[in-house]
This record gives sequence, structure tokens and C-alpha cells, in this order.
Amino acid sequence: MKVLEGFLSLSLLVAVVWSSSNAKLRKFRHPVHQKSASAISYQKVWEKFRSQTEAERDKFLSGSFPVDFEWSISSESFKVEGGWAEHGKGETIWDRFSHEGHVFQNQTTDLACDSYNKVDYDVYVLRGMMVPNYQFSISWARIFPTGRKESLVDEGVAYYDKMINTLLESGIEPTVTLNHWDLPQALQDSGGWNDDSIVEAFKEFSDFCFSHYGDRVKTWITFGSPWAVSNLGYGTGEHPPRVQSPIIASYQVTHNILKSHAEAWHIYNDNYRKLYNGKVGIALSSDWAEPKNPSSNQDVAAAERYLNFMLGWFAHPIFVDGDYPAVLRQQIEKKKSDCGIELARLPTFTEAEKRRIRGTADFFRLNHHTSRLVSESLGRCEAGPNNVGDFEAHTDPTWPSTASDQIQSVPWGLRRLLNYIFLEYTSITKVPIYITGNGMPTEFIGDVFNDNQRVDYLKAYINEAMKAVHLDGVVIQRFTVQSLMDGFEGPQGYTHRFGLHYVNFEDPDRPRVPKASAYYYSKVIESNGFARTPASSKMQIYGKKLRAQNFLVCHHLKFLQIPRLFGKSSPLRPSFRDSFITMEHFQRDSNGASHLQHIKLKVAGMQMEKDQVFGILLLKYLGVDYYNRLIDGLLANGITPMVTLYHWDLPQALQNINGWDNPELINIFNEYCDFCYATFGDRVKFWITFNEPQTIAWSGYGLGQIPPNVQQPGDAPYRIAHNLLKAHAQAYHTYDDKYRGSQGGLVSISLNAEWAEPLDVNIPREVVAADRALQFQLGWFAHPIFKNGDYPDAMKIQVSDKSELQGLTESRLPSFTDEEKAFIQGTADVFCINTYTTKVVRHVTSTLEVVSYLTDQDVEKDFPEGSENTAVYDQKAVSYGLRRLLNWLKEEYGDPEIYITENGVATSPAMTVDDTERIFFLKTYVDEALKAHNLDGVRIKGYIASSLMDSFDWLNGYYPSYGLHHVNFGLSSRPRTPKRSAHLLFDIIKNNGFPMTEEEETLYAQFPEGFMWSTATAAYQRAPGEQMEKVSVFGINMHTLLSKISKDDNGDIACDSYNRIADDVDIIKKLKVGHYRLSVSWPRILPDGTTRKINEAGLNYYNRLVDALVAANIQPQVTLYHWDLPQALQDVGGWENETVVERFRDFADVVFNSLGDRVKFWITLNEPLNAALAGYGYGNAAPGINSRPATAQYVAAHNLIKAHAEAWHLYNDKYRATQGGVISITLNSDWGYPRNPYKQEDVDAAERYVQFMLGWFAHPVFNGDYPEVMKNRIRERSLAAGRPQSRLPEFTPEEVARIKGTHDYFGFNHYTSVLTHYLDYKDFEDYDADRGVGVQSDRTWLESGSFSLKVIPGGFRKILKFIKDEYGNPPLYVTENGLSERGPIDLNDIHRIHYYNTYINQALKACLLDGVDLRGYTAWSLMDNVEWGAGFEERFGFFYVNRSDPALPRVPKESVWNYAKIVTCNGFIRPGESHECQAR
Repeated sequence: MKVLEGFLSLSLLVAVVWSSSNAKLRKFRHPVHQKSASAISYQKVWEKFRSQTEAERDKFLSGSFPVDFEWSISSESFKVEGGWAEHGKGETIWDRFSHEGHVFQNQTTDLACDSYNKVDYDVYVLRGMMVPNYQFSISWARIFPTGRKESLVDEGVAYYDKMINTLLESGIEPTVTLNHWDLPQALQDSGGWNDDSIVEAFKEFSDFCFSHYGDRVKTWITFGSPWAVSNLGYGTGEHPPRVQSPIIASYQVTHNILKSHAEAWHIYNDNYRKLYNGKVGIALSSDWAEPKNPSSNQDVAAAERYLNFMLGWFAHPIFVDGDYPAVLRQQIEKKKSDCGIELARLPTFTEAEKRRIRGTADFFRLNHHTSRLVSESLGRCEAGPNNVGDFEAHTDPTWPSTASDQIQSVPWGLRRLLNYIFLEYTSITKVPIYITGNGMPTEFIGDVFNDNQRVDYLKAYINEAMKAVHLDGVVIQRFTVQSLMDGFEGPQGYTHRFGLHYVNFEDPDRPRVPKASAYYYSKVIESNGFARTPASSKMQIYGKKLRAQNFLVCHHLKFLQIPRLFGKSSPLRPSFRDSFITMEHFQRDSNGASHLQHIKLKVAGMQMEKDQVFGILLLKYLGVDYYNRLIDGLLANGITPMVTLYHWDLPQALQNINGWDNPELINIFNEYCDFCYATFGDRVKFWITFNEPQTIAWSGYGLGQIPPNVQQPGDAPYRIAHNLLKAHAQAYHTYDDKYRGSQGGLVSISLNAEWAEPLDVNIPREVVAADRALQFQLGWFAHPIFKNGDYPDAMKIQVSDKSELQGLTESRLPSFTDEEKAFIQGTADVFCINTYTTKVVRHVTSTLEVVSYLTDQDVEKDFPEGSENTAVYDQKAVSYGLRRLLNWLKEEYGDPEIYITENGVATSPAMTVDDTERIFFLKTYVDEALKAHNLDGVRIKGYIASSLMDSFDWLNGYYPSYGLHHVNFGLSSRPRTPKRSAHLLFDIIKNNGFPMTEEEETLYAQFPEGFMWSTATAAYQRAPGEQMEKVSVFGINMHTLLSKISKDDNGDIACDSYNRIADDVDIIKKLKVGHYRLSVSWPRILPDGTTRKINEAGLNYYNRLVDALVAANIQPQVTLYHWDLPQALQDVGGWENETVVERFRDFADVVFNSLGDRVKFWITLNEPLNAALAGYGYGNAAPGINSRPATAQYVAAHNLIKAHAEAWHLYNDKYRATQGGVISITLNSDWGYPRNPYKQEDVDAAERYVQFMLGWFAHPVFNGDYPEVMKNRIRERSLAAGRPQSRLPEFTPEEVARIKGTHDYFGFNHYTSVLTHYLDYKDFEDYDADRGVGVQSDRTWLESGSFSLKVIPGGFRKILKFIKDEYGNPPLYVTENGLSERGPIDLNDIHRIHYYNTYINQALKACLLDGVDLRGYTAWSLMDNVEWGAGFEERFGFFYVNRSDPALPRVPKESVWNYAKIVTCNGFIRPGESHECQAR
């Protein structure tokens, strides 16, 4: 029969059929052996079940498992993790196997399910399934890349730390497999499992895992299905490492695996068991073997041999006597004798080894997927277990098939196998059986979500396990389903799908979408089997300390967007919104609760639909049952229902009698509410009468945009609102009078509002207009309820005056009687508000000819400047408006308790699971609510994110989307996939806000002694003088391209430092620094860029400056080139002309010779990236070239690097010995955060961003050549464009040698970080397209005076650590870091103080905690100066330069004293501790 087709997760190792093709037949007698214990066990099981009829065998057993029964789900590292080379992970044999093309369609393990970046995603879906245990494996090569402990990778260790900790925080117990087939390739290169030395290597690995993770992991599996490794990896060679040695290696591998397992067990037993109280075992795989001919004793014996060759090969040494089964050894010897050749070489254990192996398992772990019919088959003299064992395996064609021809559904085989194991092994050792892998593959095409075949499979197999427990007395402790998600399934790649969650491997987001089997298994877990007896749940969320007590965060489910069954068979009457019906949520209420459980919500907002629960024919029909089930399901999952009674869905029969324009509806609505209170009120404790009554009145009866589509804008909205208010009050009093005493709930109304920002707060009329807008929208309903029972005065006056001017005898706004006012006033227990956006409001005088609620207001609305667009035009994101609205509510309505009952954002159809815009929205809006609570004292009690899932959103239809879960409306199953925002909301709920992270906490400590503190300026920015505008590229640029310079500024005078040396030295001294970084101007010294003419006056200026600094005990740090190239050199090509290299060397020679006796710290080039890219690529800096974006910047950079190297060698060869200084280059880079840290392509984009920015120059200097990713991408894109070679120049071997090592330290400028993501620029040829990275900022990041400079201190530490790891931890000097401001001058520059405190503290952490060899820090800049293209608009300085005063005085800002204190203290002193350095 065909050899095992391939690798079907854990199952193929058990679903095996051994090859017997082309075997030579001989005459053999039947083997005669003394019956073994195994044969006796098998015979007992066979006799027990052989007489069963098919009906008896397949009869379903109802009931539940024992209360302490455990449920689990599994995955394996190489199938799901991806990240195959991330953070130093070593290559595994499966990586090599897939890269060599041995997998279907050349698929690889490289990305798989991207679980390496998606720990939170995986735990999210586990949480939703309520699974109490997760079984996963550790990738040996991720922790020890070479397989040995010397190669330990901290990032790999941290990945599994995060996995384990996240599981435990969600109440999920981890079960860890140490090795599931993915051996480090480095170990295989030295023999792998075939070499005895691997035993010691596995001991090291297991010891490390036990010691590091053992405090949290209590269940360990040494090996997962080792039979597959021995037989398929080293026998047939179908699996890696593709060794075809069925005679020797296959058996030797098993020998070494058993010894490795035993050593690991003893390590745990001797060193860790008492400490951690865990358990260790091995997971073995086996089919059940059924005699093909029940009447044949030979087939019965063959079936027993089958089990010994598969299961007993490993189980017998561990669970019986420390040695292989006797039948295995006897059969091997017999075949050798009969065939005259060796077909298998079974190694021998010493007596000591037997004792060491025996009993090394605390449980029996079984992986099982199918069964086989086995017959005796004699006369074959070829290697392989079936030939050696004299048996052949078959399948019954009536058995249900799966996607693999090696797995058939034979559930009754599991029960028989469990009985056999119990008799043969566990009854001896008295250990329980854990089923650690059971599942089946489905096809990767077709209806991938409705996997009903898997549901049937699991139902039958789990039921057979329950029969074994209850009917046979087999001790089974756990059932594990394979697997959590679809993954890489060996030679079949991604074509065989074992997952309960579907993974789209064509989508870089790798979303996990639950299949029908996920919902089914979740219900089995909930029922603890097949009865409504709940399992003993161990799940508990271990959250951090709450920041705002009793604060509720939940989802909102709009009912009509998730409506009920409706059709001819339903007794439900139609609503006038029946045309809006979409999803079958009526049938899926429990699944909805599951999605809420993902996020661990405390409260769920939902709406009753009036048609379902109230009406002539409805009282005892499906509607009531639906809501009962939904409410009960929520409560069972620890979720409190918050119920809205009316969300715009009026029964059409009531609209036929004029709807809310008919006062009769007040009593009808009250009857409906009364019924709901009575029916559901024992469980519902939070009622909302109406959702957004302003929308009902205005959009439904004024504009006619929504049903009932009445267009009477002048008077109908006021009448409708009048009736809605009275209906609300009546419903409130009904609850208050009849139910509050017994039910103890709350009743309110959800009002909607957008914050109204005055166009100009300094103009009273505009302020009044903004207030009026709020009163018309929000006060219309809030004022009667929360204040005096009547409409706001502003509204009454406006409508009355307008009505009178329009010739009406009375106001179009109805009035309340005194009794009605008293009845309405106070009819809300809390204030509920829905809000989405903010508007800027200004006063207008509207025409009287248009009679409308809108024109009555005399206002005009627009969006604030800088508001963020969303997928709905009228709902732009303006987060600060929420805080202001909440404060207004507090002041206007007497500080009520407030619930935000709707807040969310719409995203476009293209944004599915990676919903970055919603991430930004939630972070900013929730943070504004937190500010209102914590800083302003607003009594916010809850926040509802709208909405749980994508749905039919009224007039917008299915798109855009508001959901935290993506719904695929193109599929009838409507699969739900959590978006990234769902994970964010979970974190917000878990943390009850945004607690300060460990990264943000201040480290109170000092930098190493001798740390160099400095500040800096640059020549052109502070001190041009001598008509430098005529000889410098920046002088020419600023005078000829003024359109590029803010406010036509230039550097002709700048700060006039050329004439103010003494002033500048004085202010440097105020900062207490011991160093000052300055740059020399090349054209000041060599006006034409060559040594033909040396400007002695220029040299004299720098000599005077250096002398003044040294005299003040301030050491100069001199930059040779800070972008001010002589214009004469630019006229002949500038940095694109290779002759500039020699010119720069000559310039450096002059400066070294003149200043080097006093200057001991040299920088050759400052930020060559900006010189090349901004100057020759983008053209937004001097010399302003942008005509050759495909090549110019690369050529310029090439020459800049060579110029640096020549200057370094000049100093090294000619001046170092006598002058004793250090020299290097200063590079600049942002840190790149992946926009989506759960997405490998964004992680790769972040890496590429830094390599193209920093590595472009650092790699040649420190490593000798450009980064590989840069060389490869530009070469590939160049060739694809039809070019003969790469657009990136190449260094010759001589140049590589000359450039590499030209550094004495790493000079580094850093200001900010960015979010990065993959971006395909198609056929464009420029730097950005080559890099393939999109860049943006997080909206929560603090801004500065520069558009691109955001305050992200943590990125500073990360990039310092990156430099350490990437370039061998060189001495590192931060040569620029600082913050800009713009706008009105404020000497109390608190933002700059915050920036320096946080950034310098991150540098301190990098130095002390990360081991970065940080030697110094330079703050940019000493004084406000000309900031290149920004002119004087952006101010970075410690000292304000008053340019309106001809004396250009330097005025200290508060940051001067703050920085001076840090410098004097050499770090940070803990608050409360006294230290002399703290004195100003």
C-alpha cells in the first residue's frame, strides 16, 4: 500500500500504512511465540468488544465527564510560529526542508500563522473558547539556535515568557512540549538524533526550560509523537532530516530519544519537582489496530504486533520494564534468520539504562486520529516496520474519509485503544491517560468555516472517550483537540487544515476566524461533555490594579444591526425596518456571548426589539425566548446586560397610526416597557428607554432620512420629541413604582451629542452660539429630565422668536404643563451619552423663509482644523472634544454619574482586521475620558465601545464598519474575526485604563563616572557672518529658493555667534556641561572648497572660539561637516562628484593642523543621510536637487562615506599620535515601531526602515559594506526595471577594507520614532520605493514644534540597544537630541523639560540596564537658531534669542536649569532624597 502520504500534524504518525511494495516472497511458517503480556492485554480488549453489534458500538452516550476532567487544545511551534529567523533564531530541520522545496507548491515555515508576533491574538481566541488549558511546543532553535546552551537567545526566551504569562493572565494553564520534531539544524549537521551526543544537548535544553519556565508551567511533555521522527524522519525520509535508514538509524533515533526523555524526566524529578510540583511525560502516538479478519488468530496476533511496533516501541520501556517489547526483539531476530539479512538493528539498553528509563512518566499521553484493519502478511524481506512485523494495514472503504487518505473517522477505535493502554500500561504504573492530540484535516478550499465534518468527528471521538471513562473504568484526565488553528502541515504545507480556526495564508494579517467546530468544542467544554453539567472552570483573569474603581467598559450591540429571525414561519410581526435585517444573530446568541468573553467584558449593551417581545401575537413566542437565552448566556459568562428598550425600530402597525406623532404611543410604549421589566427585570439591572431620541425626532420626522421618512422639519421634530419625553417619563415611573424595590435596577435614556467648540472663544457671541448648539441637540432632552422638566431657555426663546417672525400665533415648540414638568423632571438615574465627533460652531443669522429645527438654531457647524477623517464624513475624529463635553455635562447638569453608551469610529471596507484607525480612535477617546475622570473629577461610570462586530449600519448599509470584529458578509456563515482593536479594548478593560508601563517609569540612578555632558550648535545655524550666503550651498539655497524656507528666513545673521563668542561661552557655562559641540564651516575656511585659498580670518574665528572654550574648562567637540558645502564644489557636482572626497580630506587636514592641539573629539560628518537624501534625493534641503531620485542620493552617500574614511585615516595616520584625539562619524536615525506589532510584514518594515536610515552609513563604517537588505532590494528592483545593474553603487574590495573600522566611537543623533508598515510603491524608483515602508505617527504621541518630531522616549532606548546589538556595542555618544517648539514664546518650556527628562532617562536605562556602552549625551541645541528649511519658526534652544533686539540677547528658558541639574547630578535623584546637585 502507498507509503504514508505525509505529515498530518500529530496524526500521521499514528495513521500510518507501511510500504510493502516489490517485496520478495519466500516460504515462511507462521511465527510461533509465547504469548506476551501485550498479547494478553490485546486479547482481553478484543474479546471485550468483538461481539458488539454496529448499533451497540456506535450508540451515543449522553452525560458529562467527571467534574475534574480537563479540556485542552494544541498547536506546535514550527506549524504556527513563523518568525523563522527573527531575533537570532536558529534554522530548524523543518526550515531547511521547506526551503529546499520538499513541500507542496514550495510553501515554507517562514511565516506560518505568524504566532511569533501574535501571542495576544492566539490567547484571545483561546479565551473566547473558554478553554482552560493550551498545549504548545517550544522551538529548541529559538532559544538555543545551535542546540547548545552557549547560543542562548534572550528574545526567544522572552517570547515564551510572554506566551506563558499571557495565558496565565487569562486563566489558561500552559502545557509545554519541549520538542515536537523541529530539531535545530546545527544539531542535525552533527548527526541529529542518530548521534549519542544529542542526549546531553537535550538535557541542557530541558534543564533550562524547567528552570526558567517551571515556576509557571506545571505540565511538561518531553517529546510529541516521537514515532514520526524515528520512522518518517530517519526511516523513510519523508520528513526532515530526510534520512533513509530504516534498518539502523530509525531504531538508533528511538534509542536516543528514549534516553533523552528519561534524562529530562530525572532532571525535573531531582531538581524541580519539589520546587514547582509539576508533572513530566511523553506524548506517544498510535492508531488502533483491528484484526482485518475477526476470525483469524493470525490477524489478531498481527494487530497486536502492529501496536507494539508503533506504540510499544516507546511505551514499553517507559511504562513496563525499561526495555523494548519482547515481541519486537523476537520479530527482528526471526526476520533476520528467515531472510538471511538484517532488516532492523535494535539497540540494546544496559541494565542501568533500563532502570533509568523505566517509570519516567507521570501520565500516559496519547495522540490518536484513526484506526487500521491489520492482517498477517508473511514473506517480505525488505526493511520497514510492516515487513519486519509481518503485518499489513488496511482501511475499510465505508469509513468516512478526510482530506488525508491516511486518516479516516473511526471513533470506536479510540475506546478500544484506551482500554488496551489502560490494561497494558497505566494499570501498572497507576498514572492517568491524557489524550493530547485528536483531530482531522479538512480541505483548504470550499466552505472552510462550516466544518461540520470536524464537528461530527469530534463529537464521536469525545463520546468514545467518555464511554471509556464511564463504561470501562479507564482513568482519563484530559482531552486535547488538535489544533487551535490551521497551520503548516509538513509535506502537505497549508493544504490540510486541522484548525478549529481558519487562517487565510494569503492575507499578511493571518486572521484567525472561528469555524463551526470552534463553537462546538466550546460548548462541549462548557457542558463538560454532552449534558448541561458545567465543567469546573479554572479560568480567571488576573488583571492589574485598577486605576478608576467601578469603571465599566463594554461593547454595544445595535439590535437591528444584529437582528432576529424573520420569515413566514415566524410569528413575529414586521417592523418598518425589516428591510434593514441582516445577520442571523437570533440563532447565534451564544456565539455572541463567546465573542464578548474574548474581551472579558463586564457589561454588554444590547437592544430589545419591540416586535419580538410585544404585540397581539407575541407574548409567548420566539422573541421572549431569544432574549431570555441571550440574557442568560451573558450572565453565565459573567457579563451584565445593559438593555435599551427602543432603538428606532417601531412596529409598522404603530407607524400606520402616525407613530410617535400620536400621543397614544405613550401608553402603548409603557405597556411594552412594563412587560419587559416584568419578564427580564430579575436579571437586567440597567435599562435605557430610548436611544438617541434627537435622531428619532430630527432624522426620522424632520429630515426624513431614516424611517418613517417624514419630512416636516419645522414642527414635527418638536412634537415627536415632546411625546418621546413623556413616554420616557412614563416608562421611568412604571419601573420606579412597580419594580425598583424588588429588582433594584437603574433606568435612564441615551442622548446623543457632539461637542460644540466656539469658533473664537474670545468672542462672546460665538461662545453663546456654541452653547445654543448644545442646547438644541442635547439640552432638548437633557434639560427637561435633568434640570427643571422643561426645555432650555435658549431653545424656547429661539423657536418662539422665529415662530413669531414667521407669522405664527404660537411657538412651534410645544410647552409642558406644570404637572408634566414635575412628571418628567428627574426621570433618569444616571446620564447616558452617545458621542462620536466634535464641531466648530459660529453664529449665523438664518433665513426665516426656511422653517426648520436647523435654521431655528442660528448656528453653522464645521470641523476643527486638524480633525482626522473617518469613513463617515460627518464623524471626524476629534478626541479632545470628548473631555470638554464631559466637563460641560458635569457643570450643566449638576455633576451626574455619566455612562458613555456609544463611542466608536467607522472604517472603510479595505480596513478589515488591521484597523489602525480604530486603534488610534479608541486610545485617544478613552484617554480623554480618563482625563475627565482623573483630572477633572467628572463622575464617569462606564464606557461602551460601539460596536461588537461589523453590522448593517442604517443608511450606510454594511459599509463602512464600526465593529471590533470583522464580519464577512459575503459568506452565509457570517464568520467573525477579531480586529486588532478588539485586542486593544481587552487590554484597556484588563488594565481599567492606561497604567504607566515599566518602560515609562523613571529610573533613579546616575550615569557612569566620567560621563560627558554637552550641548551643540552648527556653524550656519548660529554664526554665518562674512557674507557666508554667497559661498555656502545653504546660503545660496536660502536666498534663491525662499519658497522652501519658512517666512523667507535665512541665516545671514542667525544668532551672530561669529561676533558673540564670549556671550555664547557664558550661556554654555550656565548649563554646567563640560563639553560643547560645534561645527566648522568649510566655506568659511576654504571659500572655494580647495586649499588654493585659506581664509585666515575664518580659521582665526575658530581658534578664538576653541581657546575661549578651553579657558572656561569646556572641551570642544568639533564637527568638520554639518551640511554647508562650498557652493564652488556644488557647481562641479558636489557630493555626486567623486573629486569631493579628496577635497574633503584636504579641508580636514587644514582643520586638524590648526585646531587639533586643543580639540580631542572630532566628528567627520553630521547626518550624512540628510545631506544625501534631503539634498540630492528629495531636494528639500541644500543643494535642492530632486531630478535624479533613482540614483543621486546613493551616489552622494557613496562619496560621503569614502570622504569620511579618508578623513579618519588622515587623522589616524598623521595626527593621532601627537594630538591624542578620537574621531568618528555622527549618524542619525529614528526608531521604527511596527504599526501592527502582530504582523510580520510590519515588523520587517520596521527593521528595513532602520537599516535604510541608520544601516545605510553605519554598516559600511562598522562592517565594511551596505546592509544586505538594502543591497538586495535595490538590486532586485533595479533589474526588474530593466537596468543592467543595481542603482546602489558598489564598493570595491579595496574600498571595503579602507572604510571598515573607520571609527573610534558611534556618534548618534536621535529625536523621534515612527510607526512603520509595508507599502508597495509599484514601479517607482527612488529611496522610499526601494525601502518599501510607509510611515505615520500614533495620534497619542505628544507633538512638538516640528511636524515629524513626536515625543516617544521608549524608542530612544530601543535604538540605543539596537546599535549595541547590531554593531558590537561600540563606545556610543549621543551627539544630538532635543525638542522643538513653535508659536508664542514661553520661557517656561515644560514640554522641553518633559522631553529631556524622559529621553535622558531612557538613555540611562539603556546604559545601566541594557549594557549599552554610552559615554556621553549632547542636547540640541544651545540656543534658538535658524532650523534650515523651517527658518526660525522651530525653536530647539535652551536659550531664547530675541531677534527683535539688535543685541540678540540670549534669554534662559526653564529647561536650562532642569538640564543643568541633570548634568550636575549626573542622572536622576529620587524625589525626597537630598543632594547638593539639586540646588539651582
